[in-house]
Amino acid sequence: MPLQDLVDDTVRAAIAEDRAFSDLLPQLWQASQTAVPAEMNAALPRLAEGVAEAPPNLGGFLAVISGAWIEDGADPAPVGPIVLRRITEVTAAALAFADAWEDAAGGKPPPDMEGQPSQQVFDTVAPRLRDGATAAMMAWFALPNYALAGCTVLQMAPLARASLDERELRVRLAEQAAQHLGQMEYFHALLRVLDGERLLVLDRASGKGWTVTISGIGDNFQLHMLLGGALIGRPGGLTGERPAPEILACFLDADVPPGPPVVSSPWNLVDAHGEWIWNEGVPADIPVLNGTRVVVIDPPAYQRTFPAGRRFPLMPATMRVEGMHLPEDLGDWWPHIKPATR
Repeated sequence: MPLQDLVDDTVRAAIAEDRAFSDLLPQLWQASQTAVPAEMNAALPRLAEGVAEAPPNLGGFLAVISGAWIEDGADPAPVGPIVLRRITEVTAAALAFADAWEDAAGGKPPPDMEGQPSQQVFDTVAPRLRDGATAAMMAWFALPNYALAGCTVLQMAPLARASLDERELRVRLAEQAAQHLGQMEYFHALLRVLDGERLLVLDRASGKGWTVTISGIGDNFQLHMLLGGALIGRPGGLTGERPAPEILACFLDADVPPGPPVVSSPWNLVDAHGEWIWNEGVPADIPVLNGTRVVVIDPPAYQRTFPAGRRFPLMPATMRVEGMHLPEDLGDWWPHIKPATR
């Protein structure tokens, strides 16, 4: 059966909650193993309808398939925003389930999400959730599938990631859900990734600065090394040993070779208030000053080494230097920049 026809039958069964879904889903998984991106792209809009309209327990399986297709080269545009919207709905319902369960069970933890819905589980939350009990229970057990698909979308669909609305709500829900599901901690971190964000980078020793635009950077280890690649050795840039191209590639979009290589940090980064910018943090943690996140370069306080690579291996990163600023251009900035606190 052509992939598109198999997707159509599977989605129809999922939306109708037809028992045929349990037979069709393995067939779709099997067909997906040999499908080429062109076939997947043709069928993906219909699969997206299933993700949007099927009940949470069945739509979650379709979301996982869509994520697998994206990893295999399918265009995420038709399904990415739908997966991200649905995961927000499912997360909110799952958290309602958790609250109802803990109230009813006297603080006893909710059932393992890797388990299955049951009459006993339903009877526990039904008095508090009433008509919403079934949907909330299904959302609870479906959340791992949506989280898996959502992490793929956030890494591999930068347009969907950058155009998210209600980001603060999504971040808050993901943070709460991470208490129950470890994968949601990963999803929460991806929601905080900055795209098209301008940073002002200041070198305390020379007084010069640069405006850089970043996208897809998962942590400050990555920020640290990409700044080294962007600023060291360029005309008017900073002196020092620029990371090798093959090392920079590991922090941009390349696979990390076995090992992995160990790299050394070229400097210390602090924010406008003089607080250290810890490598374990993320660019979104850097405070805003006059509407701009400011990074100040200081000499290294000690040698830092860490393995090359990206926190989110499926997510390419970019860093563009938009312009250089001479000390006389930064007269309005330096009076507001505090010395390092350590």
